[in-house]
Amino acid sequence: MPFAPVLHSEWLKIRTLRSLLTGLAAVVVVTAAFSAIAGLDASSDEDFDPLFSAFFGVSFGQIAAITFGAQAVSSEFQGGALRVSLAAVPHRGRWFAAKAVAVGVPALAVGLVTGLVSLAVGKAVLGDQGSGLSWGDGLRGVVGCGLYLALMALFAAGLTALLRSGVATLSILIPFLLIVSFVVGGVSGGVADFLPDKAGQVVLHETSGGALGPWSGLAVTALWAAAALAAGAWSVRRRDA
Repeated sequence: MPFAPVLHSEWLKIRTLRSLLTGLAAVVVVTAAFSAIAGLDASSDEDFDPLFSAFFGVSFGQIAAITFGAQAVSSEFQGGALRVSLAAVPHRGRWFAAKAVAVGVPALAVGLVTGLVSLAVGKAVLGDQGSGLSWGDGLRGVVGCGLYLALMALFAAGLTALLRSGVATLSILIPFLLIVSFVVGGVSGGVADFLPDKAGQVVLHETSGGALGPWSGLAVTALWAAAALAAGAWSVRRRDA
């Protein structure tokens, strides 16, 4: 079967599952809400970063993004759905590629919308404190937000295919993103700069004092996502449905 109809069928699965659409909507709502809260609590000291304050909610909105990626793949391992999918598309690599695209494209689109909403909300809440944000910084933040959230959704999708469980994936990633990454970042020096979330979120800061820049940081996150997808593809191709 050609790739286009396979991709269309995978997109139909996502579009018709209410939980997945709810997850995408939650990315926007959660990110904007926490960005607003951060803006209200912003300070004007010398370390204040207006760009990151506007996009602070991404640290929490990414949880909805990885949940979307995990659920989109884990649904295939419930009730024999994967056997049906592979019966229709025997080429497992083509099927998994279509699944990844069907996850990544809507995640990117919603991520860009999230970036626009967060920037607007953040600047409105910051008021005069946000007046120093340049047009270029805002554009970088919006594009970086979209790419980062899409990469994290793909990272979760690949890990779910490897573990064959959305629950296992979220049990690893949510504590890691909310707790472990912060702890490691505080004690490990430059090592934390190369964690998937720390690296990718550099693009949301006005300036970078670490080893990575905005786009090189996203490239590191992309490598994490690519490795997870490669491991997931290997699992799909080698293990029984």
